[in-house]
Amino acid sequence: MQNPAAKQNSGANDSAPSTAGHWASAFPIVEREDISAVTFSLTVRHPLMAKAARPGQFVIVMSHAEGERIPLTIADFDAAAGTITLVIQAVGKSTREMQRLCQVGTSLHGIAGPLGIPTPIEASTRSGAPPTIVCVGGGLGVAPVYPQARAWHDAGARVMGVLGFRNRNLVFWENKFRDVCDELILCTDDGSAGTQGMVTDGLRLALEAHPETSEVIAIGPPVMMRACAEVTRPHGIRTSVSLNPIMVDGTGMCGGCRVRVGGEVKFACVDGPDFDAHLVDFDDLASRLRRYGEEEADAMAQWETVCRRAEHTQADSLASALPDARG
Repeated sequence: MQNPAAKQNSGANDSAPSTAGHWASAFPIVEREDISAVTFSLTVRHPLMAKAARPGQFVIVMSHAEGERIPLTIADFDAAAGTITLVIQAVGKSTREMQRLCQVGTSLHGIAGPLGIPTPIEASTRSGAPPTIVCVGGGLGVAPVYPQARAWHDAGARVMGVLGFRNRNLVFWENKFRDVCDELILCTDDGSAGTQGMVTDGLRLALEAHPETSEVIAIGPPVMMRACAEVTRPHGIRTSVSLNPIMVDGTGMCGGCRVRVGGEVKFACVDGPDFDAHLVDFDDLASRLRRYGEEEADAMAQWETVCRRAEHTQADSLASALPDARG
C-alpha cells in the first residue's frame, strides 16, 4: 500500500528561461510531493533537460545562490511536459534546507546536466529473445531505478521489480513500478507491506523464479548494493550499481568522486555513475562517504541554530504587532 502523500501542484505553463552553458537558472518548481517526514520529490520545469535526459543520468542543483552543489539522480523525466523529477532525502544541512525552502512557486537557482553515462539498454539477448531484467531499489534508491525499469520495459524486455522499504509508511511509487514491471516484489523489514524481509530476499525470489535473468540493476545504500552483488555473484549474472560518492563539479575536474572499480580509479561523474557491482571496492566507497562526517555535523548544527534564531525573531515580531490585551 502506498503511503498517502501531500502533493502541491502549479498550473504554470510559462516558457523556459534562456540557458547558458551547462548551468540554467531560475527553473520553477511546479509540483512537490512529501513522501515521508524526510523524503520529498520536486518536479521542475526544464524543457531542454527533459528532452536530453536518459536513464541513469544525474544533475547537480543549487537551491539558492549561496547554496551547495548537490548531485541528484534524475528520478523521472517527461519530454512532453518539459519536466524532470528529483527525489530527495533530507539528511544533512543542504537537503534539510531544500526541504524547507523548495516549495511550489519557488525556483531552483541552478541545474547542471544531464551528467554521467546513460544506462545502456539492449533490446534483445544474443539469442534474439527479449532479456529478463531485475530492477532492485532499496529505500531512496527506488526513485533512480525507476527510469531504468521503464526504459527496459519500453524496449520490450521482461522486467522484474524488487522494491525494499523499512515499513509501509515509507513505500512510494509502487503504482509507477507496477505500470512498467511484468512482476513486482515488494519487501518491508517489518512485513507491514508486501513480503517481510530484506530487499536481497526479494532478489533471491526473483532469481529463483527467473533463472534466465540477463542483468540485475541495484540502486540503494552501499551496504544494500554490496549485498545484492553477493547474491548474484555465484550465478554469474551481470549486475550494475549506481554509485554516489562525494561530488562537487560533476565533470571530472575535482576528483572528489573517485571510486575503485576492478583495481582502477574511476570518477563516478564521468565514468559512471553505473558500474559493475562485482568489481566495485565497497570498502573504499564507504570510507570516502564517511570522510566529511564531522564537517557535515558542524554545518547541520550551525544551520539549526540559524533556523531557531529566525523562528524566535519571527515570533517576537508577531507578538509586537498584536494589540496590547491589557487594555
